[in-house]
Amino acid sequence: MGICLSRSPPVKKRQSKRLTNQSAAAVNGGAFAGSNRWSRNRSSKREDSLIQERAIAAAILFQQQLQNGGGGGAVPFDRSSSLRYPNSNSKKNQPLPRSSSSRARSLTDPLIQPHQLVNQEVKVDDLETNHFVLVHGGGFGAWCWYKTIALLEEAGFKVTAVDLTGSGIHSFDTNSITSLSQYVQPLTEFLEKLADGEKVILVGHDFGGACISFAMELHSFKVSKAVFVTAAMLTSGQSALDIFSQKTDSNDLMRQSQIFIYANGNDKPPTAIDLDKSLLRDLLFNHSPAKDVALASVSMRPIPFSPVLEKLCLSDSNYGSVRRFYIEAGEDNAIPIALQQNMISNNPPERVFHLKGADHSPFFSKPQALHKILVEISRIPST
Repeated sequence: MGICLSRSPPVKKRQSKRLTNQSAAAVNGGAFAGSNRWSRNRSSKREDSLIQERAIAAAILFQQQLQNGGGGGAVPFDRSSSLRYPNSNSKKNQPLPRSSSSRARSLTDPLIQPHQLVNQEVKVDDLETNHFVLVHGGGFGAWCWYKTIALLEEAGFKVTAVDLTGSGIHSFDTNSITSLSQYVQPLTEFLEKLADGEKVILVGHDFGGACISFAMELHSFKVSKAVFVTAAMLTSGQSALDIFSQKTDSNDLMRQSQIFIYANGNDKPPTAIDLDKSLLRDLLFNHSPAKDVALASVSMRPIPFSPVLEKLCLSDSNYGSVRRFYIEAGEDNAIPIALQQNMISNNPPERVFHLKGADHSPFFSKPQALHKILVEISRIPST
């Protein structure tokens, strides 16, 4: 996540003006307490009418399906109440289809265009590579990808999630990390051990974007594509701090969250940055399930400070030869959408995907939608 060094007054949390149905009922309860029976009767009539209309519509649809199927055959029953993906002959302007998951979808589901959705007939053996390598952001570890790992493996992909030095279950002391190359070493060593001719798709989140950029410069011939998930996408000569210090809207929350660690003494530069656990939800997980926030609160580790300060040297012949894709998160409080779009403008990738309603951790808040985009990127042919 982003790093800010300046100070500013504490941010004031905005009170939501939206009332839920239950809240509205509580507010109006006193004024209409005497008409509850009439309200229930009217509601019951409306529900009966709605049920009747749905039953008629279902009967008509059932009859049409029988006729279209040539008669006699039973119509397959789909356990999911949501629509399936359109085929290649579908009209481009038709309404956005929902996920094939039977899970109820919220109004904040991502607005992904039909051509971005996953074809259920994907044959991973026909792809240039079916191997994803997932690289976490600052403070995170390989554990944060558990939903993405499961979804990709179920779809037939090979997945590797690495713990960078001093992260996740890696035993190294974060305060002793003095360079980006040291921090990224588990990733670069993994790439070095790949068989000749084997390629992977690198996926970097948050500060992991700088880490995969570093690896792309060293091992560009082993990287088929690079995907930046609301991540730091630097140009040559930039550091992650250069990028993150551009933030404006969420600076106050970021500053409040940061706890600088001075393992070498208060008179020396900080060695790492920790995050205030009480502010994690607002900063990183504002749309994520509570169980994932709980997992993060006991799993996150301090972020090494030196790698954040290091400027990258990226060449067109190496880094520039790898196809890049960016996935925006619309509700990110750590790397705001304006900053994401500024990085995209300054260093344009091949394509940009947008996850509406996703927070800074889309692998928690929008795992299905993130999965679909990753699979779609894997299927984009060479130009």
